[in-house]
Amino acid sequence: MLKAVATRARKAGFLCVLGVAFVLSPAMGHARNAPSTGGAIPPIALAELPPQGRDTYALIREGGPFPYDKDGTVFGNRERLLPAHKRGYYREYTVRTPGSRNRGARRIVCGGKPRVPDACYYTSDHYASFREIVE
Repeated sequence: MLKAVATRARKAGFLCVLGVAFVLSPAMGHARNAPSTGGAIPPIALAELPPQGRDTYALIREGGPFPYDKDGTVFGNRERLLPAHKRGYYREYTVRTPGSRNRGARRIVCGGKPRVPDACYYTSDHYASFREIVE
């Protein structure tokens, strides 16, 4: 009998913990995906970008050609750190990282029309944070 009571208590405790986790998970997920800047994306001057970032930005304004096949592809904004827009609004471009064997973590993401985007954003940490490029 004592064994049965202990088994029921463990199950009840597990279900209680599971229920709390289930209830809190949407709030925790939202907080993780929300910008840490209170919704404002901090600026970065074009002159402050690394030289490779300025080169990529110039290629974007010229319409290419781009060195990577993925450059110019749709950026889905799954992190929801950039202002919300319809799918296809944002495009991503690689910022070369010296010494990297792959594309690295640095990108510029632009929204709007190619060559004349509404806004461009720089990330040095593979979409974990963004800064709006200002000229």
